[in-house]
Amino acid sequence: MATFSNAAVQTVGTQQNVVYNTPNYYPQNCQNSIIYTDGSGLVGLRGGSCPCNPAKYRVSFGANIAIPTAGTVGPIALALSQNGEALLSTQATVTPTVVNAFFNVSRTTEITVPYGCCYQIGVKNVVPTGGTAQDISVSNASLTVTRIA
Repeated sequence: MATFSNAAVQTVGTQQNVVYNTPNYYPQNCQNSIIYTDGSGLVGLRGGSCPCNPAKYRVSFGANIAIPTAGTVGPIALALSQNGEALLSTQATVTPTVVNAFFNVSRTTEITVPYGCCYQIGVKNVVPTGGTAQDISVSNASLTVTRIA
C-alpha cells in the first residue's frame, strides 16, 4: 500500500492534478509496482509480471474542496484520471453556495493494468455538468493505492 498526502491548501487549475508532497510509500515487492516522484500529482502503476496475470489496484482519494475567493459559485468536482483522462465514474461533485466553503469528497475504484503496461493516475480538477471551468481550492488531499492482485 502507498499513501500520498498534502494537508496544505493548494489551488488546482482546470484539468490540472492535485499535488502530493508527503509520500508514505511501502513497496510490496521487488518490482516496485507503484512509482512516485515527490511533489508530483501523478503516480505510476506497473502491469503484471506475467501475460496471464494483469496487476489490479484499488485506488482511493479524498480531499476538502472549495471555490476560491475570486471564483464563481456553482458546481466543482475532482475525479481520478488514468493516463490524463478523467474516469467519470469517480467524479465527486459538490455545489457550494458561497466561496471558501469547504466540502469533503472521496471516491474509490479498481484499476487493472495489463502485462507490460504502465498507467499514470492522478486526481484532476474536472468541470462538472452545469459547472464552469475554474480553479478550485483543495486541502487535506490524500491518495491511497493498494495492489490487490
